[in-house]
Amino acid sequence: MRELPVPDFHEPDRVGEVSRVPYEERARDARAWAERHAIRRAADDSFRVCLLAVDVQNTFCIPGFELFVQGRSGTGAVDDNRRLCSFVYRNLESITQIVPSLDTHRVTQVFHAVWLVDSDGNHPDPYTLVSAEDIESGRWRVNEAAAESIGIDPAYAARQLADYTRQLAEGGKYELTIWPYHALLGGIGHALVSAVEEAFFFHGIARYSQPAFQVKGEHPLTEHYSMLGPEVTQGPDGDLLAGKNTVLIERLLEFDAVVVAGQAKSHCVAWTIDDLLEGDDSRVQRLAERVYLLEDCSSAVVVPGVVDYTDDAAAAFERFAAAGMHVVRSTEPMADWPGIGERTAEAVS
Repeated sequence: MRELPVPDFHEPDRVGEVSRVPYEERARDARAWAERHAIRRAADDSFRVCLLAVDVQNTFCIPGFELFVQGRSGTGAVDDNRRLCSFVYRNLESITQIVPSLDTHRVTQVFHAVWLVDSDGNHPDPYTLVSAEDIESGRWRVNEAAAESIGIDPAYAARQLADYTRQLAEGGKYELTIWPYHALLGGIGHALVSAVEEAFFFHGIARYSQPAFQVKGEHPLTEHYSMLGPEVTQGPDGDLLAGKNTVLIERLLEFDAVVVAGQAKSHCVAWTIDDLLEGDDSRVQRLAERVYLLEDCSSAVVVPGVVDYTDDAAAAFERFAAAGMHVVRSTEPMADWPGIGERTAEAVS
């Protein structure tokens, strides 16, 4: 598994900026790069590697945007994406396909302030944690006008909210979190980080490999951290809110290695990996031993003086390693990652 140089056009110092990707120019660059370095088509890979890029979007990764994942360093997601871009370019020939997720929301959803009101009609502040007890006591209730605006019966919405917060508690999930409005469909925050988009586009042209985008998070009545499924799948009447993405799980099983990066380490990345560990033991073990977590391309949610999920994220990664997954760094040659060298040789032979 050879490493390639990083193309001259890439500007690491601009990873934290929003800009236009010059597609036509980059397409020409990519074809020339492939010819110069004799890069094969992805379809010819004998050892297939998937890069699972979780929510690498402006809303989470650009300073000043709604949910910038700063980590404890204050520059977390920018630093992560600088390393992620370098990783993609250096390992262009080893990555068979990139599978990016897009957190995708509307204004009126259960985790946005407009959905809830108190007895005075006030909405909760961003980052308010809403427990099952808060709903039972009447501290927060469904905003009937918001429910009606999207065609949901307010009485059902009230029952669903009580049931939803109970299910979160019983399932060991985070309490319902009121997030700032973010990743709104059609907004600039919804887009991939420009430098990351450029790297993914370059890879797609150079290797003839179409990125397999995964849209998540549109259902109004459930949070959806994981790429593979929502926090809660059923409503109070046993009705289906949203199901697991079994198609994606089956797709991942087709790869020899699955590399995971993205934001946030404490939420969408952690819950995605947790979902990978659910289900049939033999399938879980087959997938777990193929997963490589880029610990230096992901940061935890930290809002100084409000919340800090760094320790939760670290504990989650320790749990994943205990389950058989590999915690690695993007700066290490892939050939040196545990099990990769041997398995690559077996695939080639």
